[in-house]
Amino acid sequence: MRLRRSSEVTQQRRDPVVRVTAMPADTNAYGDIFGGWLLSLMDSGAGLFAARYSRGRAVTIALDGMQFHLPVGVGDEVSVYAELKRVGRSSMSIAVEAWRRRRTEDEEIKVTEATFTFVAIDDAGRPRAIEQE
Repeated sequence: MRLRRSSEVTQQRRDPVVRVTAMPADTNAYGDIFGGWLLSLMDSGAGLFAARYSRGRAVTIALDGMQFHLPVGVGDEVSVYAELKRVGRSSMSIAVEAWRRRRTEDEEIKVTEATFTFVAIDDAGRPRAIEQE
């Protein structure tokens, strides 16, 4: 299988933190996938990444720079990728991108991106230190 490349397709091979198919129940009044659904998917993926990195519970405290580049359609496969950008004592910034792939195509195209900030917390809900490796 050959992947086509173009100027708007720069995805390199890496494992997604979440991959799902967009369904009709996820659409807005115009028939495109609802931005809130996509945002929720990205937050869930970033949360999985944050919990794994911090080895425990982590919560979203901020979202910066959300940009929607292209719409997502019903039936598109949506892959969410996360990359650690910064780690503080108890917080971490995670760059998150969502890419779509049409059902009958090989090409992935980035549709949105944002930076999420998470704080690692203990069982009482207080910030806890992230162990640095």
